[in-house]
Amino acid sequence: MGSIRIRTDTGLLFFDFRYQGRRCREQTMLKDNSTNRKRLEKVLSDIEKEIADSSFEYRKYFPNSKNLKHFLEYSPEQINSGKSFSQGVTPNSFASDSPSFNDFSDTWVSENEIGWRRSHHKTQMDIISGHLKPVFGDKAVSRITKAEILAFRASLAKVPGRKGNGLSPKRINAIMGPLRQILNEAADRYEFNTPYRNIKPLKVPKSDVEPFTLEEVSRLLATVRADFCNYYTVRFFTGMRTGEIDGLKWQYIDFDKRLILIRETIVLGEEDYTKTDGSQREIQMSQVVFDALKAQEQATCELSKFVFCTKNGEPLDHNNVTKRVWYPLLSHLGLMKRRPYQSRHTAATLWLAAGENPEWIACQMGHTSTEMLFRVYSRFVPNLTRQDGSAFERLLTANLTAGGTHHVTE
Repeated sequence: MGSIRIRTDTGLLFFDFRYQGRRCREQTMLKDNSTNRKRLEKVLSDIEKEIADSSFEYRKYFPNSKNLKHFLEYSPEQINSGKSFSQGVTPNSFASDSPSFNDFSDTWVSENEIGWRRSHHKTQMDIISGHLKPVFGDKAVSRITKAEILAFRASLAKVPGRKGNGLSPKRINAIMGPLRQILNEAADRYEFNTPYRNIKPLKVPKSDVEPFTLEEVSRLLATVRADFCNYYTVRFFTGMRTGEIDGLKWQYIDFDKRLILIRETIVLGEEDYTKTDGSQREIQMSQVVFDALKAQEQATCELSKFVFCTKNGEPLDHNNVTKRVWYPLLSHLGLMKRRPYQSRHTAATLWLAAGENPEWIACQMGHTSTEMLFRVYSRFVPNLTRQDGSAFERLLTANLTAGGTHHVTE
């Protein structure tokens, strides 16, 4: 007859039972209390029933135990692949009453979706249903191992991506994110060690921004079809995100104060809250933006609540505009193919080049600090303004006396 005992040195519970004539003691990470004892006693009862009817599988309950080597039902490969109990209990050892990944992931979504934007909800559901459930769906969350997680991540690198290669590190990290959150929450709720411990995100190569020069912007605006000139003028000189400008409504245009109020966005064809709370902001209109919006007012104000819209008054489909207007325009002008989002980067670099206050620029962009400006855009400033040390050189040249006298005049 087996029993649940307590280690005097750690205060943790462990199993003590006999199998195939051998005494087996298996450590848990559960503290000694009535709830944990009841849970383990139920597991022990199941073990003893299965031993009695010859259906017991040691690996089912203790997949990484060093005792596996004593039982013929396991191959050497299975034995050597696990981590010994001296290194710590794996997450799937003692929570036989935990739900399947299918069930718990549904619970996790239902508890968290209240705080998600619709676009984020769709993204999460696509990942869970398209990638996670097919692999982990029927497994109890407590019996998913670190080795299985790493094998799954490695398999994602072989999934064809948009460019025909495997998925990018950034995309793989995005898929692994919900898996990490689900397993960590399950481990906390059902009191087992998360198998996601010490699994770090893949390193994502830094991508350079590729803004347009002012001369290139001028060529683009002079060449683009007339019904999109105002649209791209506002994009290039306000730094608005695609969803922000496509979802811009006339109620958020304040001509008197010359402000564009960023309050909503449009994602996947649906109106929604902005990307973050920090994205809620007021963008000051330059004269060229003011003129473009005034011209647009004549074209669409009576037609639609959206500033930029189709002939039927519907919001623009950014994929359609990109493929039918943007890329053909770049090709026609012989310019490097770049995403429309580079118009946002262009606004930032032009503001910096003009010498605008970085804090003001950050506010216009919807950034909470100037850190991103200096990290992402500063390298473009010298090319545009010559603020690269030459001004200091001219100061020294103008003020140092001839003959090597080091004296700066006032």
